[in-house]
Amino acid sequence: MRIIREGAVERASVPRAFVPTMGSLHEGHRALMQEARKRVGERGEVVVSVFVNPTQFGDGEDFDAYPRDLDADIRVCEEEGVDILFAPSVSGIYGELTLRAEPKVTVDPGPLGAQWEGVERPGHFTGVLTVVSILFHKVAANIAMFGQKDYQQLVLVERMSRELAFGIEIVGVPTIRDHDGLALSSRNLYLDDEQRRRAAAIPQALEAARRKASQGAGQAIDAARLVLVQSGLDVDYVDVCAPDLGPAPTAGAARLLIAARVGPVRLIDNCELTLGRTVQ
Repeated sequence: MRIIREGAVERASVPRAFVPTMGSLHEGHRALMQEARKRVGERGEVVVSVFVNPTQFGDGEDFDAYPRDLDADIRVCEEEGVDILFAPSVSGIYGELTLRAEPKVTVDPGPLGAQWEGVERPGHFTGVLTVVSILFHKVAANIAMFGQKDYQQLVLVERMSRELAFGIEIVGVPTIRDHDGLALSSRNLYLDDEQRRRAAAIPQALEAARRKASQGAGQAIDAARLVLVQSGLDVDYVDVCAPDLGPAPTAGAARLLIAARVGPVRLIDNCELTLGRTVQ
């Protein structure tokens, strides 16, 4: 495996799949790498980036405390047969900007970037889409893998790639979950034992919503919120939307979005719903 710290990854003559990450790699990231390998085959290339992006962290968020262990990340990538690890510095992505400086040219996520996570984290998706666009240019991949756990991010990246003609196929990879259903996340490391037990209310809330989905979006939302509140979680939002983040339909495919705090740790999750008819 080659490690590239600065510059860009040279273009390839074989199919190339890209897995952008902020490091602290876990089984969810491994699933992205494995799917990437399936997509390009043994003759293709899998590139993983590790870059903790300062522009997507708001005031009071955990940029400085965000877990970083490049040596451990290298081992994970080697175990998964990654061809290239791209681990640039902040200046390698944003030029001579300081950690807290704002790029003068950014990618506007549009109105959908101001909902849900955009309300709780103003400017977050501008930072995400801007860094993803830079990484896309520096890695020159044919296909990129994103986890469905960050569902709003996935949809916005898909839209950016399509509407700005990046020519990169975006693949959403199903969420990897722990034994109790909690979605794997680097932020789970911040949970103490008691908080970790309480966090299991989030997948329980998803299941409660699924059971009520045949009665409509409102019933699904109420069922999920009740589970979270009864477990002592602070709810940022529980909402239902269309799969493309548009308004929820009265019947058919939809998406439930959840964000809640377990102590100081903020976790997000989501699931598919089928509204207006019995869920099998």
